[in-house]
Amino acid sequence: MSSNSGHQTMRTTTLILLLFLLLILVPSFSIQAASSPGFCSSKCKKRCSLAGFMDRCLLYCGVCCSKCHCVPSGTYGNRDECPCYRDMLNSKKKQKCP
Repeated sequence: MSSNSGHQTMRTTTLILLLFLLLILVPSFSIQAASSPGFCSSKCKKRCSLAGFMDRCLLYCGVCCSKCHCVPSGTYGNRDECPCYRDMLNSKKKQKCP
């Protein structure tokens, strides 16, 4: 085995390791970005813009968004866009998320 062959093997191994790390780290960054406080805050402000009890709507929407990483579009309905959000129930077995 020549010295050049050893360097080539080391470069290949390093490249494979870097690609592997990239595949692992990129999805975790996108999940964090999607569930960041700014994401939930802006989505919930839109969702709750017509709510009669704005503070309560924003509170529950924020809880649901942080758990589900999504908020349905619009101010009402469209719950099928986010099944986790749609299916979350409160202690009285009623929909928790506005």
